[in-house]
Amino acid sequence: MKLGVVAAGERRTIDVRRSADGWVARVGDRRLSVSLARAGSRWSLLVGPQGETPTASHEVALDWTGRGEWLVEVGACRVPVALAGTEAVPVAPAGASAAGSVAVAAPMPGRVAKVLVSPGQVVAARQGLVVVEAMKMENEVTAPVAGTVTEVPVTEGMSVTSKTVLVELQPNSEP
Repeated sequence: MKLGVVAAGERRTIDVRRSADGWVARVGDRRLSVSLARAGSRWSLLVGPQGETPTASHEVALDWTGRGEWLVEVGACRVPVALAGTEAVPVAPAGASAAGSVAVAAPMPGRVAKVLVSPGQVVAARQGLVVVEAMKMENEVTAPVAGTVTEVPVTEGMSVTSKTVLVELQPNSEP
């Protein structure tokens, strides 16, 4: 899929293709291997030269501004990004399903240490939902959007794999 992207006033074309073990992205003459996983309200990206195991790790947050652009945060750097050109495709917030609900998944395998919410509870964006313990570290998984919890299919003490749905949310209809 080719995307026309305008970031910080500079237009670039990004060609993204699925590979056997993740993604391959071409930006200009650079080809990169990319592996990504949802980490709460953020994404964890591993990036490296194509054909090599990705080793550079980046935590990325995406915030829809409502003005036709995303605010992309990588570390302390925040850059407005807009899709441009005829090849651009509409992008929905990560985890959005066809019915409009958002599935919040475990970013890694582990054990559910704490469930912080229950069905019917209203939550704010970035509010803690579930704590997953992995490799003796507790990782709080947060809400990617404000909304109402519709389902919590996990319980404390339960073992989960990467991408196991922890919480289903119905986003607020207001921006």
